[in-house]
Amino acid sequence: MNRTVDTPSQLDELRADFPILAQRVHGDWPLVYLDNAATTQRPRQVIQTLVEVYEKHYANVHRGIHWLSEQSTDLYEEARESVRQLIGAEHREEVIFTTGATAAINLVARSWGDCCVASGDEILLTEMEHHSNIVPWFQLAERTGCRVRFLPITDDGRLDLEQLEDYLTPKTRLFAFTAVSNVLGTINPVRKLVQAAHDVGALALVDGAQGVPHMATDVQDWGADFVAFSGHKMMGPSGVGIC
Repeated sequence: MNRTVDTPSQLDELRADFPILAQRVHGDWPLVYLDNAATTQRPRQVIQTLVEVYEKHYANVHRGIHWLSEQSTDLYEEARESVRQLIGAEHREEVIFTTGATAAINLVARSWGDCCVASGDEILLTEMEHHSNIVPWFQLAERTGCRVRFLPITDDGRLDLEQLEDYLTPKTRLFAFTAVSNVLGTINPVRKLVQAAHDVGALALVDGAQGVPHMATDVQDWGADFVAFSGHKMMGPSGVGIC
């Protein structure tokens, strides 16, 4: 759905793709939805595809040899390949489906974190992080005794990069940060931040929940060790995340 909207009639055509926007509210006013940073509405193309899956293709994937299971598995792996191409990953095996971006970050914390982080280690976050990229690391700190630190932001809503060297130290095991702030809209220099983490021997996790839907994404160019994002913030189904 890559469209440029130049006229009111084109806007009406675009709105027509979203059945939920056909509603009239508050005394017969057309519904306007502006909360896309939280979740997006689904166009009829997505809704129709979901209906078709449940009507024609639904079965367990990688769990059977009957016709429906094999067909569902093929579609599932085609979706994985589509995601690989979207984010520029080298191998489709790098694309791990979860139930959302929150689950993806928790997966990293509960797997890599529990295995590789110990007392005295540090996890660096930023002051513009979403709750989903804060709580898992404090829970990890409770389990392991590591320390969670926050890179400050400036008065104009940008990361205070002048202090980055003071916060990224040999004790840092992971630098987890958002590509785009869901509150401020700040676009962070992902590649630069990832490289800074690697320079001190730390890994980098990028919360791409806002970035992937709104900007061209090349995870190989970013160089991040983990990238998390979700489908529901890019007009896709609920309950789908990527790690």
